[in-house]
Amino acid sequence: MRKIGILFGMEDTFPWALIERINNMGIPDVMAEAVNIDIVSQAEPTPYAVILDRISQDVPFYRAYLKNAAISGTAVINNPFWWSADEKFFNNALAEKLGVPVPKTVLLPSNHRPPDTYDTSFRNLTFPLSWGKIFEHIGFPAYMKPHSGGGWKSVYKLLNPDDFFKAYNETGQLVMMLQEEIVFETYFRCYCLGGKYVRIMQYEPRNAHHERYVTDKKKQVTDQELLQTIHDYVIKLNQYLGYDFNTVEMAVRNGIPYAIDFCNPAPDADVHSVGEENYQWVVEHAAKMAVERALAWKPGADNLTWGMYLKNATQGIGFGPEPAPQPVPQSVPAPEEENPETETETAPKQPGKRSRKK
Repeated sequence: MRKIGILFGMEDTFPWALIERINNMGIPDVMAEAVNIDIVSQAEPTPYAVILDRISQDVPFYRAYLKNAAISGTAVINNPFWWSADEKFFNNALAEKLGVPVPKTVLLPSNHRPPDTYDTSFRNLTFPLSWGKIFEHIGFPAYMKPHSGGGWKSVYKLLNPDDFFKAYNETGQLVMMLQEEIVFETYFRCYCLGGKYVRIMQYEPRNAHHERYVTDKKKQVTDQELLQTIHDYVIKLNQYLGYDFNTVEMAVRNGIPYAIDFCNPAPDADVHSVGEENYQWVVEHAAKMAVERALAWKPGADNLTWGMYLKNATQGIGFGPEPAPQPVPQSVPAPEEENPETETETAPKQPGKRSRKK
């Protein structure tokens, strides 16, 4: 039996609907259930071929459990190693390398020192930073938000430098990003599952949470060229990042879609917020993806998804058409041994002859 486990917390609609949908598909030797965890012993496999993770970003114990499960062959959705390493500032840098438009963004050191550090821990950091140049580069209005994290926590809209410094002083030990404002005509939130299933949802982030998804067909964008561009950007970003389950938010300014937020490996899938049509789509395609992974599962193998960024990097491939040049090994001559009893060589050796000192 190839078991699919769903690891979740407070969610009360999507996980149970997903379990029911998988079990109703009638796939021989495949079943789904809520993950049950008791003793976690190092290098011991779990009973699950696949685990879909919806909660480990908030529970470090679960994240460690999933890494242990993955090393013993479980296909964890999403890859817990990459999820641990990833963050939004890197995402923006990757998007720029891939040719996907993103807002101008700079990384800021935390306003307060991290624990167990001192003034002398920051000798490599210019103080004060070149704030004038930063503000000129980004412009105002601007947004400041954590470089890692989500849920619209600690996000500030800033109108001028005074606003910036007031907000920055409230951020404590958070590492923040300052980002150009994209004044958009339309906005989209896009599910991407399995690196291939895409659901483009028109979205209004300025509305109340339960009113953000545009369901009125008359108000929805019909520009097929724009929608195809968004679709292609969503696929490219997720295939390079290696996420099996993610959302990408795109803001369209002057007809150009900008990737705003695309590090959401446990995205909202609650029926009360995403709406019935989007909910049915994500349940159906999450079930399809999980079953595909269960059927492809190989006991004891590495069954994780690794993104093209890491795959290429291990082969020395950068973002150009050719692999990055490899350094040429330089031979180091062996040191000459000094031995007064040995004759010194003053001419090249000839076969069968030995040069003599004159």
